[in-house]
Amino acid sequence: MFNVDVNKMFLTLIIIIEPLTYGFMQRALIVAIAVGLLCAVVGSYLMVQRLALLGDAISHSVMPGLAIAFSYQIPIIIGALVAAVLSTLIIAWLNKEFPLKEDTIIGIVFASFFALGIILITIIQKENKIDLNHFLFGNILGVSLEDVISTSTICGIVLTIITFLYKELLFYTFDPLGAEALGLPVKQLNFCLMVLVALTTVASMKAVGVILVLALLIIPSATAYLLVARLDQVMTVASTIGILSSITGMYVSYYHNIPSGPSIVIVAFSFFIGTLILYKISRFVTAVI
Repeated sequence: MFNVDVNKMFLTLIIIIEPLTYGFMQRALIVAIAVGLLCAVVGSYLMVQRLALLGDAISHSVMPGLAIAFSYQIPIIIGALVAAVLSTLIIAWLNKEFPLKEDTIIGIVFASFFALGIILITIIQKENKIDLNHFLFGNILGVSLEDVISTSTICGIVLTIITFLYKELLFYTFDPLGAEALGLPVKQLNFCLMVLVALTTVASMKAVGVILVLALLIIPSATAYLLVARLDQVMTVASTIGILSSITGMYVSYYHNIPSGPSIVIVAFSFFIGTLILYKISRFVTAVI
């Protein structure tokens, strides 16, 4: 029995260590962990404010920036960041100047930027072949050392801003009117949140792509919201789920030869389904007792 247990432990150790012997896997795991943490923290604000559409809009709005950056041979991440911030500025301006609901404005900007991006990519493809799948679904196994540094830097910047503005963002998230009445710069806080989402989208682009980044923004935080109530607890639990989903998804991708970004999202979704089942069971037991 002891020998069997030792063999199982040794086999498990090999399964864990083997992928780490490759440089590309080490870089991919670092980026995956950073993205899992970052998306969970920022996504907690979006989920509480019911602004999932904002994350979707900004993630799709990077497409024109990607196309233009590729065309002029400048770093893709710069083009994506400029497009994402520009879309947040347009959303904020339209929301301020015109009597339209925010979700309507977000939908307009999201669709327009995405359409513009597809047109630009189609034009560019006539002369230069672009692998659109890497933009849409990510290519985390192909991250370079520069990608690791840029992703880690963005992650550090966003988490630092959230740390310094935690109380203000917390108040604004749960009671915008009360925050405005107390004199907090509500419009600036709203724009700051949109910029944080933009930065998170750019940081996550290599890992899961512009299509799947919304899933990583929302699923871990939604899962955490079923388990805990306070925002700081939601962030902590969501971060744990995001990191575990990223690591597990990378290993599933490695051993089963399937795309890494979708694997990470499916693992996160599995956590969500399992939590839903536990939530329903706990509610049923509480009702019976």
